[in-house]
Amino acid sequence: MQHKPNAVFNWSGGKDSALALHKVLEENQFDVIALLTTFNEIDESSSGHSVPISFIKKQAESIGIPLYPVMIDKSPGDYERKMMEVVRHFKTKDVQHFIFGDLYLDEIKTYRESKLNPHGIEVVEPIWGQSPEETIQAFLASGLKAKIVTIQGDKLGKSFVGRDINQTLIADLPKEVDVCGENGEFHTFVYDGPIFRKKVDFEIEEVYQLTFDVKMESGEVNTYKYWQARFV
Repeated sequence: MQHKPNAVFNWSGGKDSALALHKVLEENQFDVIALLTTFNEIDESSSGHSVPISFIKKQAESIGIPLYPVMIDKSPGDYERKMMEVVRHFKTKDVQHFIFGDLYLDEIKTYRESKLNPHGIEVVEPIWGQSPEETIQAFLASGLKAKIVTIQGDKLGKSFVGRDINQTLIADLPKEVDVCGENGEFHTFVYDGPIFRKKVDFEIEEVYQLTFDVKMESGEVNTYKYWQARFV
């Protein structure tokens, strides 16, 4: 039997990531040896989705692939430094492929390739190039289940937090919101479906607001508001 190449899957815990992993496991072309997730060092929540590390660990345990957590602080350049450490570590494990669940944002794919290709790591994008509508329907058809856990406050109302991804939700999304949330409008947590050995149990205790001030190159400060689920 031909040896499958080792790969690391960059795991967010959300729907697109789960759909990409589902496809990879079905096609069986790689031996996925780790789920790589970056976390904010201060509160140990996942980058972007703000899910506590304990629940990402529950996902990994149910999937049956070891989690490889990477803690990132807010110092300049820390993300890139840590990721280069990650690359060096997995090169010793004969890994030459990093898998992602990106859809269509060229700048993200180009960035990943620019950082990984020079180190002999190939970027693999299983669901790249599909339209958001095709992707969300593929997610629903897969049997995977996910809830919205973070939303951008100026794009969606608080009531969307905690809702399951289904046809009713898709119909309720404003026309200007990407149905996959690819522009950051919302993020999800996948808790059940064919990649899991058992359902990941969790509850949303409350929904609270996060506010971030971001200084632009012009010197102007923009304020971004998010509604976030608190897990228990």
